[in-house]
Amino acid sequence: MKSSKGQLENGTVYDFTRVFIETELDAATGKAKGFSAEDYKYGNSDNFGSFKHLEFPFFAEVEFDLVTSGSKSVTNIVSITPSARVAGAVLAQK
Repeated sequence: MKSSKGQLENGTVYDFTRVFIETELDAATGKAKGFSAEDYKYGNSDNFGSFKHLEFPFFAEVEFDLVTSGSKSVTNIVSITPSARVAGAVLAQK
């Protein structure tokens, strides 16, 4: 998970959180095995604050939203809920 906020030299303002999600490769053909990581947009940089106290990596339920311009599709994250197991472990450490 990465947050970023600022302004480029040309004046363009940016403010986002990106989430990197580990996804299992399709091993059905026998030509792939293991995992890959995909990154998804998750709102502005403030969203990072809700997770920075967690130990990474963690398991979570993630709600996605697929949007399209007609020629290009983008998958964004709507919500992230850490699993009870992880949330309990984090609470126990405090």
